[in-house]
Amino acid sequence: MAERFRSALLVHGGGGGGWEWNVWKGVFEAARLRVSAPDLQASADGLAHTRFDDYARQVRSALEALPRPRALVGASLGGLLAMACADAADALVLVNPLPPSPWHAQLPGREWPDVVPWQRDARLTGTRRALPDADEATALFAFRHWRDESGLAMRGAYDGIVVERPACPVLCIASMVDDDVPPALTAALATEWGASLLRATAVSHVGPLLGRNAADCAAQVLAWLSAR
Repeated sequence: MAERFRSALLVHGGGGGGWEWNVWKGVFEAARLRVSAPDLQASADGLAHTRFDDYARQVRSALEALPRPRALVGASLGGLLAMACADAADALVLVNPLPPSPWHAQLPGREWPDVVPWQRDARLTGTRRALPDADEATALFAFRHWRDESGLAMRGAYDGIVVERPACPVLCIASMVDDDVPPALTAALATEWGASLLRATAVSHVGPLLGRNAADCAAQVLAWLSAR
């Protein structure tokens, strides 16, 4: 499965890390793909001064280090970062992505401090609520690994990032329930771009990565890549 593709870069969302992709990484590596799932790093000026473009440069550098043909996979903020670097990819997979301009205007309104205290303010009860489709071990692991995030990068994303329509094949994945990026918004983006759309059984924003059916979702993505 997916022999045509040699590698994949997996880009995590805001407040997360490469660990969010542990299940997908295992599924992809079993299919003999070389997989990289790095942690996005704060700029030299610190997290509060880290811009969207600082992250995008990291994504592009990591992607260009992988052999082609290569797939670029991003979730949430990572999805928007992946869109910004899609010209260097041979296939693009977007999991509940923060949408680019002009679709960004349909996102629920949010206020972002300079440093979003997702790690500092993390609570296990809150993590369980955010991951209703994850098992207890996954919720506990996530609770221990959330990180604070750059409010500047999040504000940039929510203010609207202009990207070109990708030239490579695109798969959009939308959870059945998502309080952060409405599934209808992801579906509208897929329709406009002529992309494939997978409606995941997940009922949370990061459910396709961390929910009980994460491995099945990853397998469906591999099948889509194989058909390309």
